[in-house]
Amino acid sequence: MIKRILVLIMAFFALQTFGQETSSSPYSFFGIGLPNFRGTIENRLMGGIQVYSDSIHSNLQNPAGLAELKLVNFNFGASHKSYTMTSGNSSVESTNTSVDYVAIGLPLGRLSAAFGIHPLTSVGYHLENSLEDGRLRNSGTGGTNRVFLGFGYKLFKGFNVGVEGNYNFGNIENTTLFLQDGAEFATRELNSSNLSGFAFNFGATYRAMLTDKLEMFSSFSYSTQADLSSENQREVATVLVFPSGQTTVVESLEIQVPNSEFRIPSKWTAGLGIGEFRKWFIGGEYSSQQMNHYTYRPFNLDNVVYKNSNQYRLGGLFIPNFRSISSYWNRVTYRAGLRYEETGLNINGEDINEFGISFGASLPLGRMFSNVNIGAEYGQRGTNNAGLIKENFFNLFISLSLNDKWFEKKYYD
Repeated sequence: MIKRILVLIMAFFALQTFGQETSSSPYSFFGIGLPNFRGTIENRLMGGIQVYSDSIHSNLQNPAGLAELKLVNFNFGASHKSYTMTSGNSSVESTNTSVDYVAIGLPLGRLSAAFGIHPLTSVGYHLENSLEDGRLRNSGTGGTNRVFLGFGYKLFKGFNVGVEGNYNFGNIENTTLFLQDGAEFATRELNSSNLSGFAFNFGATYRAMLTDKLEMFSSFSYSTQADLSSENQREVATVLVFPSGQTTVVESLEIQVPNSEFRIPSKWTAGLGIGEFRKWFIGGEYSSQQMNHYTYRPFNLDNVVYKNSNQYRLGGLFIPNFRSISSYWNRVTYRAGLRYEETGLNINGEDINEFGISFGASLPLGRMFSNVNIGAEYGQRGTNNAGLIKENFFNLFISLSLNDKWFEKKYYD
């Protein structure tokens, strides 16, 4: 009962935090923000691979992996992000903390299900440019969220299939503030977009024993193109800017802006791995997304184009001795991984790429195979070429994966 109350409290807390600013990157200006990782902390600590699934963790990236579940599995994840952004001789630091996901996996015999919510993209930037006759400040907040319901089915021994439907929604606000030298008031343009739409994710996994100990893992997933409708609003205002940076509206005017459609291109991922049951695992994945079909915003930027996106991931885990009684640390699952992503975003002729190195551990809790996951990731995004910004980031992760039997048959004498 205590565990179920804890689940409800954390779920409520998570729902209250979605929609807050969860990014401090200037690259979140483009499109609908920076994409957030769609899986659990356990997978993210292994470079983000989805090819590995087991019976006590929900696979939130590939619905076919849900078919491995044997216990009801509650997932809650959060992270703290630190950024150091450099451009030329200047450097700026920023931090933010966010809830990354809340989800529940349910084993239902050969069929398993999972549902939950997590931030899909995040917008959070503050930029300032000096002009000949003043200053231009650009800022943005918001993002989109994903509510999902997925099913995994054990078709035959070793082979699972899955399907997931998700509803994407959110709000993004972009503000441009022009402060003219010698002028008493500033001019502010506020653009707001309410986004919503559906998409689907299909998956398959296959596992087979290669020897008495070695097992092969493989997976494939395909996310369909997501077409989001965008209800757009624009307000132009004369504002008074205080020394603190806060503003008050002197006079405003609503401008009619046509609604638009936004397209997130389809994406496919293939993975392959090898391991020994409850001992070790190592795997790799490749993902491709046709970002040249990416569309958004009621305006175009001449210096920005999108190319195809490619992602490469490698990760694994190690358990010294899961049966150990004398040493708690021998029962800990140690995880590590690395990733390299060609995001597809090109600015001023420069590709904006990203890489990360992650490591952490899953610490056992209780006697129902529950665990708390802790870890960190260091990485870089962007470049200082062509007057752009290079980011160094350091992320701290923590999550809970709680397992229980909620559907037990009761027998009485």
